[in-house]
Amino acid sequence: MAPKQTKGEYIETDTGNKVSRRAHFSGTQNIILGGRTVIQADVIIRGDLSRTLPSNPTTSGSAPVASNHVAVAIGRYSFISTGSVLRPPAKLHRGVFSYLPLKIGDNVFVGPGCIIEAASIGNNVWIGKGAVLGKMVIIKEGVRILEGAVVPAGMVVGVGSVVAGKPARVVGEVGVGWEGFNGRELWKNTTG
Repeated sequence: MAPKQTKGEYIETDTGNKVSRRAHFSGTQNIILGGRTVIQADVIIRGDLSRTLPSNPTTSGSAPVASNHVAVAIGRYSFISTGSVLRPPAKLHRGVFSYLPLKIGDNVFVGPGCIIEAASIGNNVWIGKGAVLGKMVIIKEGVRILEGAVVPAGMVVGVGSVVAGKPARVVGEVGVGWEGFNGRELWKNTTG
């Protein structure tokens, strides 16, 4: 009888995603990984915090009904580092508390220990170690968020900006020639 094959650190999906066995997913039916994305150990992705629809007005006293909306969508060649937390932003609208989707583009690097509660993160974005992105933040393409930045709720960061500070503000531009994060090489080198 052949010896048991040892399990590696990562599970590789049919679309090439590499997900650590020690990552934590809640509400997997509401999480979409675009392909060739790397999710490292101790990452928490909260897909269970999905949008709810108000109850039927004809039935009084009934609770809101969960809908089949995507809570977290992550693009191709993105890299989510150890200890990061991704959760959809929440909003109170017309007296109804609801979660909105968190959309992360292609080639996005999220550094270790980040907390992401943004509405949207564009393509080719670098988020440094320990950064915090508040509720409903919108990050455009080609942005670099420096280590430890705390981006306040509702902030919109323009294309090609460099963001730093607590609270974060735009401190410069990425400059000519900076193409953002290229996740293809990290994806290729992730084994286990």
